[in-house]
Amino acid sequence: MTTLNETPSANRLHIGFYGKRNSGKSSLINAFTGQQVSIVSEVAGTTTDPVNKAMEINGLGACVIVDTAGFDDIGELGEMRIKKTEKTAERVDIAVVLFSGSDIGKECEWFEFFKEKKIPVIPVVSKADMLINGSAYVFKVRNKIGEKPLQVSAVDKIGIDELKEQLIRLAPSDRNIPTITGSLCSEDDLVLLVMPQDIQAPKGRLILPQVQTIRELLEKKCSVVSCTTDRFLNTLKYLNETPKLIITDSQVFDFVYKNKPEKSMLTSFSVLFAAYKGDLEYYTQGAKALDSLTENSKVLIAECCTHAPLSEDIGREKIPNMIRKRAGAGIQIDIVSGTDFPEDLDEYDLIIQCGGCMFNRKYIMSRIEKAKTKNIPMTNYGVAIAHFTGILDNIATP
Repeated sequence: MTTLNETPSANRLHIGFYGKRNSGKSSLINAFTGQQVSIVSEVAGTTTDPVNKAMEINGLGACVIVDTAGFDDIGELGEMRIKKTEKTAERVDIAVVLFSGSDIGKECEWFEFFKEKKIPVIPVVSKADMLINGSAYVFKVRNKIGEKPLQVSAVDKIGIDELKEQLIRLAPSDRNIPTITGSLCSEDDLVLLVMPQDIQAPKGRLILPQVQTIRELLEKKCSVVSCTTDRFLNTLKYLNETPKLIITDSQVFDFVYKNKPEKSMLTSFSVLFAAYKGDLEYYTQGAKALDSLTENSKVLIAECCTHAPLSEDIGREKIPNMIRKRAGAGIQIDIVSGTDFPEDLDEYDLIIQCGGCMFNRKYIMSRIEKAKTKNIPMTNYGVAIAHFTGILDNIATP
């Protein structure tokens, strides 16, 4: 469970370590972090699936370290592991590629792979303590990729500080990180949150978008009032002033819109996260495709959570029902969760993405880019519901 004092993994700097089996990835990660993050073994292929570890690193702040399977893995299972390693590129902010062994062809391929994807990449010669002629090896790597690699040793702690310095230099500036509420509110503004506690919010807990939004509002020094949908009207009566902004769960957009004070701006957690994690303009344009869907259309609904289906689920039940009511009961709707996003999108007429609170912005944007490349309309839960309700043009956006 994420608390108000923790940085959610989705907001952390993601650093991925890549290399062949037994190239020293796990040992380097442990030496770099000063913790036993990954299992170290002389057996090739010890790391099978990507391993994520959230931590605080001096100079870098809140990070997620991603240890990956060797990109020289073999066999049918090996190919599957390499595919998973490749998919981590959709969410890492910086890649560290380890060069080891006499044949560096695979390392060069992966180095160029990250370059092509415009992901900052640091070339590293691992196990420097074991190199017989380190200078010649460094020259060989530099000659192949056009950059001088760092020499590191997890055993002797060589190059660890230099690696950290390069990561700090390549880390995105905080100035480029958007805020959830943007310019919608500022210090001393009164903000009312309408937060129905349905079965998607386990007893005693708030869902992550609510937690993150509350934290940001407190940091902005706003006055924050929260209520459930059934207490919304009474809460408005108790307030001495009109809220500047009302943030609601998208599922009760219609009720809150009809009963809110005229002067109060209205938005939803999902709409805010559409801008925070994705491309709100593209989502808004994509919502128009909802009007042209027919029973012959095909829609993809993409969740980031991997919970079991629930009777009140917004993505698995409520939005599909809205679509069928408008387009016809025979329309085909595919639902995927977690990282199970299809490679082939050509068959879909519309993609509806959740708010994406569980993943970082880079990963959500990679999905949007795939949709744009195929010229497929895409929207998100909150934008879609606002469109269905007929109030999209009246919703405040960051």
